[in-house]
Amino acid sequence: MNFTKKLIAILALVPGLAFAAEGGFPLDRAPERHDMASLQNGAKLFVNYCLNCHSASAMRYNRLRDLGLSEDQIRNNLLFSADKVGEMMTTAMRPADAKAWFGAVPPDLSVIARAKSSPAGSGADYLYTYLRTFYKDDTRPTGWNNMVLPNVAMPHAMWQLQGIRTVKMTEAPDPHDANKTIHKFADFEQVTPGTMNVQEFDTATADLVAYLSWMAEPAQGTRKKLGVIVLIFLSIFAFLAWRLNASYWKDVK
Repeated sequence: MNFTKKLIAILALVPGLAFAAEGGFPLDRAPERHDMASLQNGAKLFVNYCLNCHSASAMRYNRLRDLGLSEDQIRNNLLFSADKVGEMMTTAMRPADAKAWFGAVPPDLSVIARAKSSPAGSGADYLYTYLRTFYKDDTRPTGWNNMVLPNVAMPHAMWQLQGIRTVKMTEAPDPHDANKTIHKFADFEQVTPGTMNVQEFDTATADLVAYLSWMAEPAQGTRKKLGVIVLIFLSIFAFLAWRLNASYWKDVK
Protein backbone atom coordinates (compact mmCIF):
# COMPACT_ATOMS: atom_id res chain seq x y z
CA MET A 1 0.00 0.00 0.00
CA ASN A 2 2.82 2.41 0.88
CA PHE A 3 4.57 1.62 -2.40
CA THR A 4 1.37 2.35 -4.34
CA LYS A 5 0.93 5.70 -2.60
CA LYS A 6 4.53 6.67 -3.34
CA LEU A 7 4.15 5.66 -6.99
CA ILE A 8 0.98 7.76 -7.35
CA ALA A 9 2.72 10.74 -5.76
CA ILE A 10 5.69 10.43 -8.13
CA LEU A 11 3.44 10.15 -11.19
CA ALA A 12 1.50 13.20 -10.06
CA LEU A 13 4.72 15.22 -10.08
CA VAL A 14 5.84 14.11 -13.54
CA PRO A 15 4.05 16.88 -15.53
CA GLY A 16 5.50 19.58 -13.31
CA LEU A 17 8.98 18.07 -13.48
CA ALA A 18 8.79 17.83 -17.26
CA PHE A 19 7.85 21.49 -17.51
CA ALA A 20 10.55 22.58 -15.07
CA ALA A 21 13.13 20.71 -17.15
CA GLU A 22 12.17 22.88 -20.13
CA GLY A 23 13.24 26.14 -18.53
CA GLY A 24 10.09 27.25 -16.70
CA PHE A 25 9.54 30.18 -19.10
CA PRO A 26 6.02 31.63 -18.60
CA LEU A 27 3.62 30.59 -21.33
CA ASP A 28 1.53 33.07 -23.31
CA ARG A 29 -2.12 32.29 -23.89
CA ALA A 30 -2.68 31.06 -27.46
CA PRO A 31 -5.42 32.99 -29.27
CA GLU A 32 -8.58 31.05 -30.08
CA ARG A 33 -8.63 30.71 -33.87
CA HIS A 34 -11.02 28.06 -35.18
CA ASP A 35 -12.34 29.65 -38.37
CA MET A 36 -11.61 27.89 -41.65
CA ALA A 37 -9.40 30.69 -43.02
CA SER A 38 -7.09 30.46 -40.00
CA LEU A 39 -6.92 26.66 -40.13
CA GLN A 40 -6.22 26.70 -43.87
CA ASN A 41 -3.41 29.22 -43.37
CA GLY A 42 -2.07 27.08 -40.53
CA ALA A 43 -2.08 24.02 -42.80
CA LYS A 44 -0.13 25.97 -45.42
CA LEU A 45 2.44 27.08 -42.84
CA PHE A 46 2.72 23.54 -41.50
CA VAL A 47 3.41 22.06 -44.93
CA ASN A 48 5.90 24.79 -45.87
CA TYR A 49 7.83 25.15 -42.60
CA CYS A 50 7.31 22.02 -40.50
CA LEU A 51 6.87 19.10 -42.88
CA ASN A 52 10.41 19.44 -44.23
CA CYS A 53 11.80 17.85 -41.06
CA HIS A 54 8.79 16.67 -39.05
CA SER A 55 6.18 14.14 -40.09
CA ALA A 56 2.54 13.80 -39.15
CA SER A 57 2.17 10.10 -39.81
CA ALA A 58 -1.32 9.87 -38.29
CA MET A 59 -2.75 12.45 -40.72
CA ARG A 60 -3.69 11.99 -44.37
CA TYR A 61 -3.64 14.88 -46.81
CA ASN A 62 -7.23 14.22 -47.85
CA ARG A 63 -8.37 14.91 -44.28
CA LEU A 64 -7.72 18.58 -45.10
CA ARG A 65 -11.02 18.48 -46.96
CA ASP A 66 -12.57 18.94 -43.53
CA LEU A 67 -11.03 22.43 -43.60
CA GLY A 68 -12.94 23.35 -46.74
CA LEU A 69 -10.17 22.49 -49.22
CA SER A 70 -10.86 20.54 -52.39
CA GLU A 71 -8.64 17.68 -53.55
CA ASP A 72 -7.37 19.87 -56.39
CA GLN A 73 -6.39 22.63 -53.93
CA ILE A 74 -4.61 20.10 -51.72
CA ARG A 75 -2.84 18.51 -54.70
CA ASN A 76 -1.75 21.79 -56.27
CA ASN A 77 -0.81 23.77 -53.15
CA LEU A 78 0.00 21.42 -50.28
CA LEU A 79 1.13 18.09 -51.72
CA PHE A 80 4.93 18.27 -51.65
CA SER A 81 6.09 15.09 -49.90
CA ALA A 82 3.59 12.61 -51.35
CA ASP A 83 2.24 11.52 -54.72
CA LYS A 84 -1.40 10.99 -53.80
CA VAL A 85 -3.90 12.99 -51.74
CA GLY A 86 -4.74 9.89 -49.71
CA GLU A 87 -1.18 9.39 -48.45
CA MET A 88 0.09 10.16 -44.96
CA MET A 89 1.93 13.38 -44.15
CA THR A 90 5.47 12.07 -43.98
CA THR A 91 8.84 13.72 -44.46
CA ALA A 92 11.48 12.69 -46.96
CA MET A 93 14.23 13.30 -44.42
CA ARG A 94 15.86 10.09 -43.21
CA PRO A 95 16.06 9.66 -39.40
CA ALA A 96 19.82 9.00 -39.63
CA ASP A 97 20.39 12.25 -41.50
CA ALA A 98 18.21 14.20 -39.05
CA LYS A 99 20.17 12.86 -36.09
CA ALA A 100 23.46 13.70 -37.75
CA TRP A 101 22.38 17.26 -38.57
CA PHE A 102 20.40 18.18 -35.46
CA GLY A 103 21.61 15.70 -32.86
CA ALA A 104 18.10 14.25 -32.48
CA VAL A 105 15.35 12.90 -34.70
CA PRO A 106 12.55 15.50 -35.06
CA PRO A 107 9.41 14.20 -33.33
CA ASP A 108 6.22 13.33 -35.16
CA LEU A 109 3.77 16.23 -34.82
CA SER A 110 0.48 14.36 -35.23
CA VAL A 111 -0.57 14.83 -31.61
CA ILE A 112 2.07 17.30 -30.39
CA ALA A 113 -0.59 19.80 -29.27
CA ARG A 114 -2.06 17.22 -26.88
CA ALA A 115 1.30 15.82 -25.79
CA LYS A 116 2.60 19.22 -24.66
CA SER A 117 -0.26 19.96 -22.26
CA SER A 118 0.95 20.52 -18.70
CA PRO A 119 -0.15 22.19 -15.45
CA ALA A 120 1.57 25.34 -16.74
CA GLY A 121 -0.74 25.63 -19.75
CA SER A 122 -2.36 23.84 -22.66
CA GLY A 123 -0.43 22.31 -25.52
CA ALA A 124 -1.55 25.24 -27.69
CA ASP A 125 -0.11 27.72 -25.14
CA TYR A 126 3.18 25.80 -25.11
CA LEU A 127 3.50 25.70 -28.89
CA TYR A 128 2.43 29.33 -29.32
CA THR A 129 5.08 30.53 -26.87
CA TYR A 130 7.74 28.12 -28.10
CA LEU A 131 7.44 29.11 -31.76
CA ARG A 132 7.69 32.82 -30.89
CA THR A 133 10.70 32.67 -28.52
CA PHE A 134 13.56 31.59 -30.76
CA TYR A 135 16.64 33.79 -30.68
CA LYS A 136 20.09 33.86 -32.28
CA ASP A 137 22.73 32.01 -30.27
CA ASP A 138 26.07 31.40 -31.95
CA THR A 139 27.12 28.97 -29.23
CA ARG A 140 24.54 26.44 -30.43
CA PRO A 141 25.25 24.04 -33.33
CA THR A 142 22.26 25.34 -35.31
CA GLY A 143 22.90 28.97 -34.36
CA TRP A 144 19.52 29.20 -32.59
CA ASN A 145 18.18 28.76 -29.09
CA ASN A 146 14.78 28.98 -27.43
CA MET A 147 13.48 30.42 -24.17
CA VAL A 148 10.83 27.73 -23.62
CA LEU A 149 13.16 24.84 -24.47
CA PRO A 150 16.75 25.87 -23.71
CA ASN A 151 19.48 24.28 -25.84
CA VAL A 152 16.90 23.11 -28.33
CA ALA A 153 18.19 21.04 -31.25
CA MET A 154 15.68 22.53 -33.67
CA PRO A 155 16.65 25.62 -35.70
CA HIS A 156 14.25 28.51 -36.14
CA ALA A 157 12.30 27.32 -39.19
CA MET A 158 10.35 30.57 -39.58
CA TRP A 159 13.21 33.02 -38.99
CA GLN A 160 12.69 34.70 -42.36
CA LEU A 161 9.18 35.64 -41.27
CA GLN A 162 10.11 36.82 -37.78
CA GLY A 163 13.60 38.09 -38.48
CA ILE A 164 16.70 37.61 -36.36
CA ARG A 165 16.52 38.41 -32.65
CA THR A 166 18.85 38.16 -29.68
CA VAL A 167 18.03 38.21 -25.97
CA LYS A 168 18.79 40.88 -23.42
CA MET A 169 19.59 39.62 -19.93
CA THR A 170 19.70 41.50 -16.62
CA GLU A 171 21.46 40.68 -13.38
CA ALA A 172 19.35 40.01 -10.29
CA PRO A 173 20.12 38.83 -6.75
CA ASP A 174 20.13 35.09 -6.34
CA PRO A 175 17.10 34.25 -4.14
CA HIS A 176 19.07 31.37 -2.61
CA ASP A 177 22.35 33.21 -2.00
CA ALA A 178 22.48 36.96 -1.33
CA ASN A 179 26.17 37.07 -2.29
CA LYS A 180 25.51 35.87 -5.83
CA THR A 181 23.68 37.21 -8.85
CA ILE A 182 21.81 35.42 -11.59
CA HIS A 183 20.98 36.38 -15.15
CA LYS A 184 17.29 36.82 -15.92
CA PHE A 185 15.57 37.30 -19.25
CA ALA A 186 14.69 40.96 -19.89
CA ASP A 187 13.52 41.20 -23.50
CA PHE A 188 14.21 40.31 -27.10
CA GLU A 189 16.21 42.66 -29.31
CA GLN A 190 15.43 42.74 -33.04
CA VAL A 191 18.65 42.56 -35.07
CA THR A 192 17.26 42.02 -38.56
CA PRO A 193 13.59 42.55 -39.49
CA GLY A 194 11.58 39.73 -41.00
CA THR A 195 9.03 39.76 -43.78
CA MET A 196 6.31 40.12 -41.11
CA ASN A 197 5.94 42.58 -38.27
CA VAL A 198 5.38 41.35 -34.71
CA GLN A 199 1.59 41.32 -34.94
CA GLU A 200 1.58 39.55 -38.31
CA PHE A 201 4.00 36.90 -37.07
CA ASP A 202 1.98 36.33 -33.90
CA THR A 203 -1.16 35.90 -36.03
CA ALA A 204 0.57 33.46 -38.37
CA THR A 205 1.90 31.49 -35.40
CA ALA A 206 -1.59 31.39 -33.87
CA ASP A 207 -2.91 29.98 -37.17
CA LEU A 208 -0.20 27.32 -37.21
CA VAL A 209 -0.91 26.37 -33.59
CA ALA A 210 -4.64 26.24 -34.33
CA TYR A 211 -3.94 23.79 -37.14
CA LEU A 212 -1.67 21.66 -34.92
CA SER A 213 -4.44 21.56 -32.30
CA TRP A 214 -6.98 20.58 -34.95
CA MET A 215 -4.64 17.91 -36.35
CA ALA A 216 -4.23 16.36 -32.90
CA GLU A 217 -7.98 15.63 -32.93
CA PRO A 218 -9.67 16.42 -36.27
CA ALA A 219 -13.02 15.21 -34.97
CA GLN A 220 -13.01 17.51 -31.95
CA GLY A 221 -15.54 19.87 -33.54
CA THR A 222 -17.95 17.00 -34.19
CA ARG A 223 -17.32 15.65 -30.69
CA LYS A 224 -18.19 18.98 -29.08
CA LYS A 225 -21.35 19.36 -31.17
CA LEU A 226 -22.44 15.83 -30.24
CA GLY A 227 -21.69 16.61 -26.60
CA VAL A 228 -24.03 19.61 -26.69
CA ILE A 229 -26.76 17.54 -28.36
CA VAL A 230 -26.38 14.78 -25.75
CA LEU A 231 -26.58 17.27 -22.88
CA ILE A 232 -29.72 18.82 -24.35
CA PHE A 233 -31.27 15.37 -24.80
CA LEU A 234 -30.41 14.36 -21.22
CA SER A 235 -31.87 17.63 -19.92
CA ILE A 236 -35.15 17.05 -21.78
CA PHE A 237 -35.23 13.40 -20.70
CA ALA A 238 -34.60 14.36 -17.08
CA PHE A 239 -37.44 16.91 -17.21
CA LEU A 240 -39.86 14.36 -18.75
CA ALA A 241 -38.83 11.72 -16.22
CA TRP A 242 -39.41 14.17 -13.37
CA ARG A 243 -42.87 15.10 -14.63
CA LEU A 244 -43.75 11.45 -15.29
CA ASN A 245 -42.65 10.53 -11.79
CA ALA A 246 -44.77 13.32 -10.32
CA SER A 247 -47.78 12.24 -12.41
CA TYR A 248 -47.39 8.58 -11.45
CA TRP A 249 -47.19 9.20 -7.70
CA LYS A 250 -49.64 12.11 -7.41
CA ASP A 251 -52.56 9.86 -6.28
CA VAL A 252 -50.47 7.76 -3.94
CA LYS A 253 -50.80 8.76 -0.33
